[in-house]
Amino acid sequence: MLDTELYKAKKLYPFQEKTVKVILDKVSSNNEDFNLLYQLPTGGGKTVIFSEIAKRYIEKSNKKVLILTHRIELSIQTSKQLFAIKVNNKIINSDVKEINNPDDYKCFIAMVETLNNRLHENKNFIKNIGLVIVDEAHYNSFRKIFQFYLGANILGVTATPLSSNKSLPLNDNYDELIVGESIRSLIDGGYLSDAETYTYDVNLHGLKIGSNGDFTISSSDVVYGNYFMQEKLLFAYEEVSLGEKTLIFNSGIDTSIRVEETFKKRGYKIRHLDSTFSDKDRKEVLRWFKNTPEAILTSVGILTTGFDEPTVKTIILNRATRSLTLYHQMIGRGSRKLPDKSQFKLIDLGNNVRRFGVWQDYINWQDAFKFPDRFLESRVTELEDLEFVAKFEFPKGTENILELEKLENFNIKEVYYDCIDNGFKGKDAVDKSLKNHFEVIYAAADDYFHGLELLDLLKDHIEHRLKHYTKCITKSTPNYYKYIIETYNRQLRQKLRANLEDE
Repeated sequence: MLDTELYKAKKLYPFQEKTVKVILDKVSSNNEDFNLLYQLPTGGGKTVIFSEIAKRYIEKSNKKVLILTHRIELSIQTSKQLFAIKVNNKIINSDVKEINNPDDYKCFIAMVETLNNRLHENKNFIKNIGLVIVDEAHYNSFRKIFQFYLGANILGVTATPLSSNKSLPLNDNYDELIVGESIRSLIDGGYLSDAETYTYDVNLHGLKIGSNGDFTISSSDVVYGNYFMQEKLLFAYEEVSLGEKTLIFNSGIDTSIRVEETFKKRGYKIRHLDSTFSDKDRKEVLRWFKNTPEAILTSVGILTTGFDEPTVKTIILNRATRSLTLYHQMIGRGSRKLPDKSQFKLIDLGNNVRRFGVWQDYINWQDAFKFPDRFLESRVTELEDLEFVAKFEFPKGTENILELEKLENFNIKEVYYDCIDNGFKGKDAVDKSLKNHFEVIYAAADDYFHGLELLDLLKDHIEHRLKHYTKCITKSTPNYYKYIIETYNRQLRQKLRANLEDE
């Protein structure tokens, strides 16, 4: 158990106190299965808020609270805050196989995968839960836990109420969204540091889009690992943030290691950190970064959540992303306020500001929650047809199953304009595309049901290709795009059935 005397309770700011009351009132005035989502920018104190909510809920209802996290650092951070406000709690990690004396605890904090395993072994592993709090609720891994707590209220908290999987929107699981303070209001209120943004034009041609909808690590390493991009990064640092504590975000490990090598050659104090580091090595690097003046930390996929180092003066986005959530998570690492830090610098080397807007800009999160597809389409606007230019990258291993070269050689934009130039309908390009997908699936399928499995494997590629088609035509709407995908897949299934069902 953690020693509660080691941790000092954080007093709630006025807006945090108001939020706690609003959420508790909303939960108590609705049914037991009412699910609520709460949005607050990074740095607004979500952990402090939902810990206080847990405390007051327990006192009022005499039921227990379960808090779900996706990283051990977040579990520990939450546990410390709960102990500080006198809430006895237990962390459920991989070492906890059963809970001795469960009545001793009013609150449990669990890693989602660990708890999922325990609940499948014993659905009564944690009982009498009245409220489930989900930290970083935009991650979809939490959904698997909800089935075990259908009679409980669920409170999700996130800085960006957009699902990490576009096909599983958050409004499927949450009944209502409460939007907290905006970034601008937190800055004006003195709670967050303001960002001074510097953008540099970069050539991102060559980036590929993977099955998760973001630019792939492999293509990003090619683009950002070359000499010219390394020199541009070094120039930007020396021009804007020389001598300031700086955090650099990269897409791939190879790029980050190159960054470390490049800066070391110039004599700068820099370390590299990624998710392959052991806990001991990671803590040592972060300790060095905290205690070293003018330190530079170049990182990959590990410091976007659960990392809090207020002394960071500059954030460098040495990568491009198509994820608004990731964009805000990265920038938020520099927004922590200190008495001598009311502003931090943001250097964008990925056209991200052009893609998503300035970090401090107002965002209609209710629109994002209610209409996520439309919202994302309107946000990703860059000159952009970066998605149009970027090649689709298939999931790893697909090349061993399907003839990818035949799919990659089919360019629907070129086929569309060829049809128009030769007096045919533009829609004929869709028919040619369908024939192309059918031939590749048919060549690899053992039977009709195997063909359906292969069709499902190509689902993202079909959507990617048809999106390119809709950008060729003058009158296209989200509803038309949805219609053409449904029609395309139905016709493709019919064609597979007609040719494979007897085989």
